[in-house]
Amino acid sequence: MIRETDVRPDAACGERQVFSSDDFSPDKNMISARTILLASHGTAGARAAEKVALDICADGGRIHQLVVVPDLWKGMLGDDWLNNAAVHIRFGRYVENQLQREIAEHAAVVEAEATRRRLAYSCEIRLGKPAESLAAVAAAGGHDLIVVGSPRPKGAPGLRSRLATELLVRTLKVPLLVVPHPDR
Repeated sequence: MIRETDVRPDAACGERQVFSSDDFSPDKNMISARTILLASHGTAGARAAEKVALDICADGGRIHQLVVVPDLWKGMLGDDWLNNAAVHIRFGRYVENQLQREIAEHAAVVEAEATRRRLAYSCEIRLGKPAESLAAVAAAGGHDLIVVGSPRPKGAPGLRSRLATELLVRTLKVPLLVVPHPDR
């Protein structure tokens, strides 16, 4: 609900301006960024973040997609049931190749949509802790906004690899937009 006390960000100091319903029309973006760092990995919450990032990226802008493979995958060798080194290595390569294929397929979808909207696109894959990896890429600079999805609701199926937003809030030098999960 819009309150009369809501003030426009461009209002002069001390000046009170009321938002109108026209300010919230779907075809009018409240936020626009020229270069967006998008943390996304294909889950429903991440896809919601992708849509918002594509919608708010300025004409001719750039989206850099960061896919962080949580470091818990590093130890996925099935050593509880695989009993020799050669099988361990083969299984590890299988998991790695499967992840790479899934990431490449998903990145191709995001890239196609960015291209359709005449946006520049790049993708980077990192292995590590999601928040630390995102903070490191953000620290390298060059982004106006960072867009991430929110965690999936409790009880929803899937791997729980949480993004430590507290760490991000303390370390980031650019705005962070957390997009609500579509099931909320």
